[in-house]
Formats: sequence, C-alpha cells, structure tokens
Amino acid sequence: MTESSMKKLASTLLDAITDKDPLVQEQVCSALCSLGEARPVETLRACEEYLRQHDKLAHPYRAAVLRAMERVLSSRASELDKDTASTIILLASSEMTKTKDLVWDWQQAASGVLVAVGRQFISKVMEELLRRLHPGTLPHCAVLHTLASLSVANAFGVVPFLPSVLSSLLPVLGVAKQDTVRVAFCSALQRFSEGALEYLANLDRAPDPTVRKDAFATDIFSAYDVLFHQWLQSREAKLRLAVVEALGPMSHLLPSERLEEQLPKLLPGILALYKKHAETFYLSKSLGQILEAAVSVGSRTLETQLDALLAALHSQICVPVESSSPLVMSNQKEVLRCFTVLACSSPDRLLAFLLPRLDTSNERTRVGTLQVVRHVINSAAAQMEDKKPFILSSMRLPLLDTNSKVKRAVVQVISAMAHHGYLEQPGGEAMIEYIVQQCALPPEQEPEKPGPGSKDPKADSVRAISVRTLYLVSTTVDRMSHVLWPYLLQFLTPVRFTGALTPLCRSLVHLAQKRQEAGADAFLIQYDAHASLPSPYAVTGRLLVVSSSPYLGDGRGAAALRLLSVLHPNIHPLLGQHWETTVPLLLGYLDEHTEETLPQEEWEEKLLMFLRDTLAIISDNAWICQLSLELCRQLPCYDEAPQEKNFLYKCIGTTLGAASSKEVVRKHLQELLETARYQEEAERECAAPQGLACCFGICAISHLEDTLAQLEDFVRSEVFRKSIGILNIFKDRSENEVEKVKSALILCYGHVAARAPRELVLAKVESDILRNICQHFSTKDPALKLCLVQSVCMVSRAICSSTQAGSFHFTRKAELVAQMMEFIRAEPPDSLRTPIRKKAMLTCTYLVSVEPALDEQARADVIHGCLHSIMALLPEPKEEDGGCQKSLYLETLHALEDLLTSLLQRNMTPQGLQIMIEHLSPWIKSPRGHERARALGLSALLLRYFLEHLRVSALVPFHNLGLLIGLFSPRCADLWPATRQEAVDCVYSLLYLQLGYEGFSRDYRDDVAERLLSLKDGLVHPDPAILFHTCHSVGQIIAKRLPPDQLISLLLTMFEALGDPEKNCSRAATVMINCLLQERGGVLQEKVPEIVSVLRSKLQEAQGEHVLPAAQHSVYLLATQHCAAVVSSLLGSPLPLDRCIQAAMPTSSWQGGPAGTFCSEVHLSGGPAPSCHTCMLWRALAVEPRLAAQVLGLLLEKMSRDVPFKESRAFLLGRTPDRVATLLPLSATCALFEVMSTPAAGPAVLELYPQLFVVLLLRVSCTVGVQLPRNLQAQERRGASPALATRNLEPCSSAVDTLRSMLLRSGSEDVVQRMDLEGGWELLRTSAGHEEGATRLARAMAEHAGPRLPLVLKTLACTHSSAYENQRVTTTAFLAELLNSNVANDLMLLDSLLESLAARQKDTCASVRRLVLRGLANLASGCPDKVRTHGPQLLTAMIGGLDDGDNPHSPVALEAMLGLARLVHLVESWDLRSGLLHVAIRIRPFFDSEKMEFRTASIRLFGHLNKVCHGDCEDVFLDQVVGGLAPLLLHLQDPQATVASACRFALRMCGPNLACEELSAAFQKHLQEGRALHFGEFLNTTCKHLMHHFPDLLGRLLTTCLFYFKSSWENVRAAAPLFTGFLVLHSEPRQQPQVDLDQLIAALQILLKDPAPEVRTRAAEALGRLVKLA
Repeated sequence: MTESSMKKLASTLLDAITDKDPLVQEQVCSALCSLGEARPVETLRACEEYLRQHDKLAHPYRAAVLRAMERVLSSRASELDKDTASTIILLASSEMTKTKDLVWDWQQAASGVLVAVGRQFISKVMEELLRRLHPGTLPHCAVLHTLASLSVANAFGVVPFLPSVLSSLLPVLGVAKQDTVRVAFCSALQRFSEGALEYLANLDRAPDPTVRKDAFATDIFSAYDVLFHQWLQSREAKLRLAVVEALGPMSHLLPSERLEEQLPKLLPGILALYKKHAETFYLSKSLGQILEAAVSVGSRTLETQLDALLAALHSQICVPVESSSPLVMSNQKEVLRCFTVLACSSPDRLLAFLLPRLDTSNERTRVGTLQVVRHVINSAAAQMEDKKPFILSSMRLPLLDTNSKVKRAVVQVISAMAHHGYLEQPGGEAMIEYIVQQCALPPEQEPEKPGPGSKDPKADSVRAISVRTLYLVSTTVDRMSHVLWPYLLQFLTPVRFTGALTPLCRSLVHLAQKRQEAGADAFLIQYDAHASLPSPYAVTGRLLVVSSSPYLGDGRGAAALRLLSVLHPNIHPLLGQHWETTVPLLLGYLDEHTEETLPQEEWEEKLLMFLRDTLAIISDNAWICQLSLELCRQLPCYDEAPQEKNFLYKCIGTTLGAASSKEVVRKHLQELLETARYQEEAERECAAPQGLACCFGICAISHLEDTLAQLEDFVRSEVFRKSIGILNIFKDRSENEVEKVKSALILCYGHVAARAPRELVLAKVESDILRNICQHFSTKDPALKLCLVQSVCMVSRAICSSTQAGSFHFTRKAELVAQMMEFIRAEPPDSLRTPIRKKAMLTCTYLVSVEPALDEQARADVIHGCLHSIMALLPEPKEEDGGCQKSLYLETLHALEDLLTSLLQRNMTPQGLQIMIEHLSPWIKSPRGHERARALGLSALLLRYFLEHLRVSALVPFHNLGLLIGLFSPRCADLWPATRQEAVDCVYSLLYLQLGYEGFSRDYRDDVAERLLSLKDGLVHPDPAILFHTCHSVGQIIAKRLPPDQLISLLLTMFEALGDPEKNCSRAATVMINCLLQERGGVLQEKVPEIVSVLRSKLQEAQGEHVLPAAQHSVYLLATQHCAAVVSSLLGSPLPLDRCIQAAMPTSSWQGGPAGTFCSEVHLSGGPAPSCHTCMLWRALAVEPRLAAQVLGLLLEKMSRDVPFKESRAFLLGRTPDRVATLLPLSATCALFEVMSTPAAGPAVLELYPQLFVVLLLRVSCTVGVQLPRNLQAQERRGASPALATRNLEPCSSAVDTLRSMLLRSGSEDVVQRMDLEGGWELLRTSAGHEEGATRLARAMAEHAGPRLPLVLKTLACTHSSAYENQRVTTTAFLAELLNSNVANDLMLLDSLLESLAARQKDTCASVRRLVLRGLANLASGCPDKVRTHGPQLLTAMIGGLDDGDNPHSPVALEAMLGLARLVHLVESWDLRSGLLHVAIRIRPFFDSEKMEFRTASIRLFGHLNKVCHGDCEDVFLDQVVGGLAPLLLHLQDPQATVASACRFALRMCGPNLACEELSAAFQKHLQEGRALHFGEFLNTTCKHLMHHFPDLLGRLLTTCLFYFKSSWENVRAAAPLFTGFLVLHSEPRQQPQVDLDQLIAALQILLKDPAPEVRTRAAEALGRLVKLA
C-alpha cells in the first residue's frame, strides 16, 4: 500500500473516532492500534498530524486518539527513530499542557504517551518535562503527574534527574496556592521518594551505584518543611491526606538528626489528623513508615511520644470493622503494624498501656485491646517471653465478659497463647476451661444476638470459633498435649458442659491416641494424682447415656462411643477386645442412618445389649454395683433431657439386673421410687415416667420377686392414703402428685408383666399385679386412665404370649373387657386426642382369645361400642395437620381391625360373617363419605380374613351371598376412590367364598373372578365414563358366577340401592341391573312380573331417568319392521338433537343391546333429560347390524340429495355472500353421528366404508365456513349451553365429528388416534388449516387403513371435476399425501394417482396446482424407486412450477423448489443435467428474498444441487457454486434461524465441489446442525483456506461483500465487513491488484455512518485489517 493509502486508512479511522457509541469508538481505537502494530511510525505520524490539524476537536476524542497512540507505543516504542519520538513527545507535551484547567482524561492520556515513550527515550522525555519547569513559575499539574508516573515506571532512569527536578520544584513550593496543585506536588514528592528508595535498595542493578541517600536529604527536608509546616495545616482534607501520604516515604530520606529533631512535632501533627479524617488508612500507613524510620535511626525522642502514640493507635484499633469497607480493614492492619514496631522497641511500656485496658467494661475498648494483645503475642514473641504471667493474669476480667464480640476476641487470644506456651503457665487451665465453656454454648442461640445491621454468620459464632480452636490446639500444638491430658476429662460429666461433649470427645480421642503411641504408662490415668477427674464409672455412664441421642450436638453419639472405646484400659482391663469389635459396629450403624431415619428404639436396644455384654464380661458384682450407684447419681443431670433420662433408667435396670446382690437391688429400687420427679416428668411427657417403669421391667427379668416385693411395699405407703406422716418425702405432695405417683406405679406393674419370664408371671398376674392395678379403675384423671389401659394391655399380651395360655382360666376377663369398653365410651365421639381407644381395643383383642369366651351380648356390645367410637370420628387428619395425629389415627384403626378379626375368628360361619356385616351395614350406607370408606375397608378386611381361614367340611349353600353382593357392589361407583377399591375387594372375596362353599380348593383361581382385580385400576379414575364402564364389567362378572337361586335376592337388593342417597351408587346399581338382565334374564321368566313391578316403582322415584332403556327397546322393535318411516320421522325432529345429551361420550365400548348401551350414556350425561331422547333413539337403531346398514344407506341418500348450502347475499353491496347450511343434509349428518356412535353399528359401517368416507369428506370440505340457518342460530343463543351446542351443530364441526365417529366405528381407531394426536380434526374445521387437516387425514389413512384405499380412491375418481373449489382442493391434498406413503406402490395405486394429479395440473385454482406439485414430490418419500421411471415428467412439472405466474413470491414456485430438493437425488443424472444450470440461475434471486420461506427453500435446493453434483461438477455449474459462496457465508447471520440452518447445509454440500479438503473439513466441523457456531472464528478459518487455495477469488468475493454492505438485515450488513476484513487479513501482497482499495475504503467509510453500532464496529475492524494491503 502506498503512503497515501495508509494515510487514507488512518484518516478514515480517525474521522470515525467521534462516534457516539463507546463500543464503536473502542473498535476504532483497536483498528488504529492494528495499523500501529503493522506500521507504527506512519500511524503515529498520522495521529499526530490529525490532532495537529484538528485543533478544535473535543477533548474526549483527542484523549481517545492519545490512548490509541499510547497502546501502540507500549509495544512498538523501540521501533521509533529519534525524530519521530521527539515529534510525539512535543505533541503529548503540548496536549497535556494545552489548557491550564484540569481535564483529567485528556491530560492523563497525554501523560500516558509520555510515560510510554519515556521507557525508551527517558532523556528526551525528561528534557521536555524539565523544559516545562520554568524557574519561579508553578509547573502544570499534568507535568507533575507525569514526573511521578515516570518515577514509578522507570525509577532507574528518573532518579539521576531528581536533583535537577527538585531544584526546579522546591523554589516554587511556597508559591503553590491552589489545593489541586499542592496535591500534585505531594503526589510527585511521594513517588520521587518511593523511586529513590527503590533505587537505593537495588544499587547493584542501578546505572550509578554511587548514589547515596545524602544526595536527596537536603532537598527532601526542604520539601518536608513546606509540606509539614504549611500545607498540613490546610482545611482541605484531600490535601492533608496527600501531604501525609508523602511524608511517610519522605521520612526515610530525611537526615537522621533532622528526623530526630522533627519527631516531637511530626508525630503529634500526624496523630492530630486522626480526629479530622474518617478514612484513616493513609494516616496509619504513613505513621507506620515514620515509626519504622525513627526506630531504624535509634530515635530517643520516640519514648517521649509513646503515650500519645499508644492512645491514638488504640483508639483506632477500637473502631468497629465493617467488612464492606476495605479501607477500614486495611487501616486495622496498618495500626497493628504500628503496634508491632512499638512492641519490638518498647515492650514494657506497651504492656503497661494495654493490660489495664482489659479491665474496662467498654466492649470496643476491650475487643480492640484483645486484638492488639493477640497480634503482639504472635508478632513479638521474643519480646513477650518474660511477660507471660502478667498477660495471663490480666485476662481475668475479660473471661467474665458475656459479650459475644469480646468472647470471640478472647478465644482468639487464647489460641495465640496456646501456640506460644502461655497455657503451660499457672493460670493456663482457666483459659482452657473458658474455651470449653464457649464450646458448650447452644448452637442456635448465643447470649448476645448481633444487631440488625451487623453480619454475624454461624461460621464466626463464638461456639464455632471455640470448637475449631479446641480441636486445633489439641491436634496441632504438640506442647499442649501434656496440658490437656487428662485435664479435659473433668469436663465430661458436669451438666453445664453438655453442649461441648462432641468437641471434647474428639479432642480427647486424639490426645488419647497420642498417649497410646507414647506408651501404656503415659496413657493410663492415675486417679489418685488427679482427684478432680470423674471416675471410670461416671465416664462410662455419661458417654453411654449421651450416645442414646447420637445426632445431637453435631453427632456426639459417635464421638462419645469413639472416646469410650479409646478409654477402655482406664475403665476395665477386660474390655479391650470386646469393645474393639463392638464399637465399630455401632458406629457403622450410625453411618447408615440419619437423624430422620434412625429407629430410636432399635438403637437404644443395641446400646443396652452393648451394656449387658460389657457387664457380663466384667462379671464383678462390686464393679457393677458401683456402676449402678453412679448411674443413679447422674439421674438429676438429665431432668431437662427426658429422652436421655428414660434411657438412663433403662441402663440402671440393665445394671441392676446384672447385679447379684439382692440387698443392693432392693435398695436402689426403693431409692428410685422415692426420688423420682413424678410431677415434672408427667407434665413434660404427658404421661407418667416411662423410663422408671422400663427400669423396673428390665430389672424384673432377673429379679421378679424382689421387684414385685419392692413395688408392694411402696403401694402400702402413706402416699396412697393422702396422709402426712410416715414417709417424710411425701408430706408436701398434693393430691394431683399422688395421681402421678399412682400412674408411675401402675406402669411399673405393666412393664414387669411384659418383661418378666412368662413361666413365672402367670402365677403373679391376678394375685400380685392386677390386684394393685384394678383398684384404681374409678379414676377420672386422664393420665392415670391411660396408664391403666397401657398396663392392662401389657398384662393381657403377656398372658396371651405365654405357652400356658391355653390352660389358663382368666377370671377377671369379663370385668376387664367391660372396663375397657367403659373407657372407650367415655372418649369424645368426634375427635381422637389420646391413645386410650387404641390401647383399650388392643387389650380387648388379647382378652378375646383368652378363656372363658364372651357371651353373645358382650360380643355385640364390644363390636357396637368400638365401631361407634371409631366410625363417627372426623375424617383422618392430613400429614400437614400433624404427623402424630395421623399416626395415632392409623394405629387406632389397626387396633379396631385386629379386634374385629379376633371376634370373627371365634365364629367362622356364614352366620358369624353376616352378624359382623350387619353391624357394619349402617356405616356402609352412611351419607358421610369417610364413614363409608372406613366401613368398606373393615368389611374387605373381614371378608379376606374369612376367606383365608375358610374351612369347609361339607358342601353347604352360602345362603346370604346375593344379599352381601347387593350390599357391596353398588359401592364400586362411590365418590370416594378408596371406597370403590374396597367394594371390589369385597365382591372378589364373596365370589371366592361361594366357590369355596361349592367345594373348590383354597388355591383355586377362577379366571372370571380374577378379572375383578384388573378392573380396580378403572375405579381409581375419576372419569365417570371409565368408572361406570368398570361397574358394568363388575356386573358381568357377578352375573357369570352368581348361583341361580341367589339372583333374585341380588336384584331385589340392587333395586333397593336405586334409592341410595349417593347418586353414583344409585347409577351403578342401574348399570348392574341392566347387565344382569342382559346376561341372566333367561332364567328370570317367573320373576319378571315381580322385577318389572319393583323396577317401575323405583323408576318413578328416580325421576324417570331409568325409563329410557325401555323406550330404546321399543324403537328398536319398531324399526325392524318400518325402517324408512322411522328414519324419516326422526329426521323431522327439530335441531339441535338433544343438546343435554351431547355432553355424553359419543362412543361406548359396552356391548349387548340397547338397554346396556343406553344406560351407560344416560348415567354419564349428568342428569335427566325430559323430552330430549332423540339421540338415544337414533342409537337404538344401530343395535342390530342389518338394521344399521339400512339406516345408514337411507341417511347417505338423504345427505346427497340436497345441495350442502345456499348463498345469501348481505344487504351491503360488495360484501362476500354468506353461505347457509341446508337443513336436510345437516340433520342427516347429525343422525349419522348418533347411529355410528353405537358400537353395534360397526359391521354396517364396514360394509359402507367407501361411500361413507367419501361422502363425509366431501361434506366436510363444502361446509368449511358455512353458517347455521338463522332460526337455529337464534335457538342456540337461547339454549342452556350455547357454546357446547353450537360447536356440535355447526355444519363443518358436525361433519368432522361424524367422519371421526365413522372411522372409529369401522375399526380405524388408529386413524382417529393419529388425528387426535396431531390436531387434525381441529384443522379440518378451519378455513386456514383445512388443507393441512386433509393432508394429515390422508397420512393417517395410508398408515393405518391402507387396505381401504382402493375402494375409496375409486369412489373419489369423479371428484376432480367437482363444481365446488373446496372439494377439489381437499381431494387433491388427500391424493397428494397418499403419494407420500409406500401404500400407493404396495396397493398398485401409483399410476392412477399420478393420472389423477396430472389431470389437475392446469386447474384454475393455484392451490390445486401447488398441491399437485407437492403430490408429485411426495413420490420421493413414498416410492423412491419409481422416481427414475417418472423422472422427466416430474422434473418438467417442477421446472414449470418455478415459472408459474408473474408473482415474485408465487407459492407454486416455492412448492416447486421444495419438491426439486426432494427429487434431485433420485432422478437420473442425464435427466437433471439439462436443466441444472437453468434451475441454479432461476433460484439465485431467491437467496435474498424478503420472505424467509423463499430464502430457506432456495438455499436448501442449492445445497441439494451441489450434493448431486459431487465429483461430477461441470465448470459452468462450478461458477454458480463460487458465486453463491459469499451469499451463503453471509446469510449464516440471517435473522431467521431456518435460513441460517439452510446455509449450514448448503455450505457443507458445496465443500466437496470446491476441491479443497481443508475448506470442506472446516465446513463439516463448524457447520454441523445443533452445534453452536462462533461466526467470527469460523469466518476467519474459511477466509484463510479460501485465500490460500483460491487467491484469484479475492476481488470477486470482495465485490460480493460490497453488495451486501447495503443489505436490509443488520446482522448480514455487519457480517459483510467482517468477511471483508478476514479476506484481507489472509491475503498476500501479490493479490493487491485484484482489490480496488479506494472503493473498498470508501464503502467502509459509508458503513462507519451506519445507524447500527454493530455494523460500524465491524467496519472499523475491517479498516484496521486493510493495512495488510497498504
């Protein structure tokens, strides 16, 4: 490129720098940088010239140009010659100082240019800057800033100039009056000082290693004098901070004696600023630097300032730290850095200042002081070594502080102390105890909650920090091991440390393992030397009991068990081997569960087994007695933990059971009874203490006599006489507490009976146990009552489970049963609040099986009382209402079930079963659904139980079968799904009971009865159609298996059910009655009068809805004799037909006659329909196939006789005439629908299939958009549900519904289902979708009803000349789609179909012509092997379609392109070759069509043409491929996704024809469907290959791009310059002659003014790449 071209490029870009969009402006700068990367000197000169010539250019744009120059210089400054560098330096200097006002972005950009040049030409830059420093005149602020930046960027280059710079600047310091100038001076002096310090610190790399601090000391002190004594007194805060920032590094350069001299003024001056500034970070940072400088010179003056320094710094550290403010955090670090400096120089003075402040009660002061102490302990360890006792003693008061922030700080201090040996000193144990106390805090609630504005996450809570600290100190600080072991053991047993058990146990486990590794002597605990440690018995009991709630306290169960296992040598020497195998099993069990899934009782039993095995291994009575004593002592520790206290009671019982000393056992049992906190525990648990009772029960396993004796002694005590005297422990107890004591004693008796050996307990039941329980039955106390029931239940269960129960005569049985029923009757009938019902019924269940047997009246009372107690309850609670309530309800219901089955077991006869069902019968018929559901559930349970335990010794009749089935079967349609399911189960069990009484074996399975189980799924569905269909099937099964003698009793029971208040059950009875009459009516000849009489009476009560089956039957008989007259009469009925019945499902799968068929639909209609029976009457005519065929033939004749519609012109001229349906065809259509809706019409429909299908299809096509007659429209508007009726009666909808019904009835359900799924029926109804609906119908017919098509096509043959255009369109669409299936070839219909379509090629209707082309193209998918045969014909039709009409967007042309795309792969190559070029040229204009469909179709066709020509592409067509390449690449960015997808396909197909493997591979890699396309990356790769393999195409491709610069689509318009840029990027200089660079730059220049920012951005990017051709 010539220099003029380069200039033109640069100037074009520079002219665009004023773009308002920041992204475009950024891209322009990037393009300038690209020019600069290639031609830095020319670019920089162009920028310099542009800025020089455009003196009026606004400063933001000047700044942008300068930033671009800086970016070029940052990487290419080394390529500059001295002249260019000088020019740029002068320009930047001029731009930087052009205005005296502060314009920061502009002057900063110019300064950046100088700094970038200064990295290579420091002398020239410094020369220019020094030139700007005029003696006696204030320098420009930007000059100062540049000098400061250069000091940082090139310290080694600038520092040698510092004396000259300072000599120029210092004289004018006093002249600077403006704060901004002073700030600039401060910043410069700060950077000068930092640069000098860096230079002095790295003299080995410095150009002049002889430079010393003295070279700057005098000048720096002069500057210091002005800054400190004059500028620091300014009122401007920003200036003061700038001064302070500068003083910090300057202090290191001051002469030592000057610094010593200034410290008395300097330090107070800095400290005074703390009160004036909110942001103190810079003050603290500078102060730290000054202190370091003072210490480094050994200043003595520092001692005199120490008090003021400490006070000021302490106040800073006490400022609350906000995590959202990084400067505050940084200030804290700098202040602590200052304390470190002071701690190293004056440790005694520092501690004397800090430690007294720990005694203050102020939170901030104490927290800040603790923070400093921690920091000093860590950072000045050597200086603090001999101060440890003083620091420890000063922590006394902070340890008592309850503030959470103070606590956190204290814990952090203790952590630091642990690492530095403080806790080994006297007083260190108090620190350890403090940490443990904080670990014991509740996790959720700490003593002081954070304020609303503060953030106090759980991870930083006092407890969390303490837990982490304790564990880290225990595991990582080796010197703490001898301090913590065994000292931490003493915190295990006190209650106040319960919350710390988990971290304690973990730390102790780690310490113990360390001790074990050190040797046995180091691990064994010398209890004599550690009197404060808990005994082995206390540790064992404590750890075992807390393990019963293993997931509390962060998993303390696992931690306690691990510690217990590790401590076994210190507990008992014999436990090692057993615990090493058992404890891991317990830990594994905990790992398998979570807190929610752990079965608590099972876990406690495992722990008790662990304890029993442990006691058995030790087998030392003295040790066991000592353990039991320790466990009893720990009982008060668990008053606030009831679950753990109950488990402790169980442990005590287990331990006492293992003790051999009866005196010890009696003594401990007595103490437990006397010291139990009955009142508190009863209130907490809503029952007497279960734990105490469990303890006695477990103890009774080994000591039954002693346990009962001790209970007897306690029962005789004065407590039960409510007196004061003998037992002092009871003297203050109230009457209520006495009841609680009684409750506990009664529970103890129950648990003793339940756990004691069965062979011993029977002898004690009545004499020792029940005697003391029964005397309290008169109580009114609910807790005591529940305990009584529970204890009696346990006693009864113990009797039943005994091996001697069969010979045991229980004299108190009747008394106990009566008492339980009293308890049950006393409960509220409508609510379930306590488990008394459940326990009482369980007790009765156990008692029923014990001798002597109950009499009949007692049995009836039990059944009635229990049923009334449960059935009348409100519906069962939902889960969200309370899980406990739900569980109680289910358990109570299970108890009732067990009781009823136990009673039934005593009388396993049909009579006994009948008695049970009679008790349930009122509830089965209850108007309340939940009561019916419960009753049916119980009935099903009893019938199953009866069936499972049926024993038939002789063939006897099941005389009440009909009665029971009649009771249950109507419930199959109950509103409650559960009731329906249970009703089927009842019928199922009754049928098998009948089979059993007939002599069949118990394992016999009857196929008919088994069908009932498969019907249960239908009962779950709430749809009435499915529900009553299932009821009909149930009726059929009953009819097949019911004995003849039971039929009439069943029917009479069913008739009674017609009046059931539950309407669904009444309807189900009707369904089953009709089914029975249909299936078994032949055997009821003698009973018909009775049946009819009963039926008539019930029909009158049922509002006449059940009379309809008889009417249907009458019409059926009449039609068999006078079919034509009946049809004519019914056609004369007014429309619409039975609007109220249209809601019923039009089809039914019920078989067997009009009665059964109609009954189902009447019951689904939602209510009676007086005078609306025409639809059902039509359906009755289809029962018999021969009759149905006659009716259908007559209706077809009526439909075809009249015209389908009449045109009625509106009053307004020019308006399209309305089409109004004629009545006779409309009525015939509705009648056809009703007749074919009946299943029995199937054979007749099959017989007339072709005629029905064609007539109805034509009827549908000619009624699209046709209106109802006005009288019917008015009638519909007056109807009850006009929306529903109009939808069904509207001419086209009714025709579609009828066609659908015809297909269903003819066995073409798959066709209907396919249309349903695809929405085809709805499409047929609308004008817009009718054509697609016909297509989908043809597709469904071809796929699912192929054998029907020959006759259908034969009937359709004459329709191509129909006078109705809609009919021609519909039939053409239908025929066209048939060619899309292979059925046309399989059924030898291909030739006839092609002939039919060919006859329509010249149709006057464009839609017909379009559909003809579609049909011909369908041959590609339907019969691909026939395409070659008919290739010329097909191609001629398609190519002719491309030229159809003058419309540039002709739908026929679009169809032709779509069709060609499908056919080109299948025709012979020589057939295609002749028209290939014509097609390619004809479709090329469509690439840029405004319509998305045309772009997509033409581009895809282009791809298919390329695919066909793979390897055989003629040069003339190759030219078309190359010509289409650029449009295809650019349309990848088309706004329409389908067009972009078509371009992907076309490019993949073009690739092989370009004879470039790399390009083809790139297309295949990047353009796969579904893969995300990074367009820029892909275009870059493509251009690289194009330019490498086809360098001669550059000019042609660029010319095409220029065309798309004017595209109407923004994305395509943006892609064109991007394409241009990549082409140029990968071109070679030798290709330059192909490019008209001026034209290209001019075009891109126009794009730079495009309204779309993206386009302007891409244009700028392209301009940047044109430098390659420069």
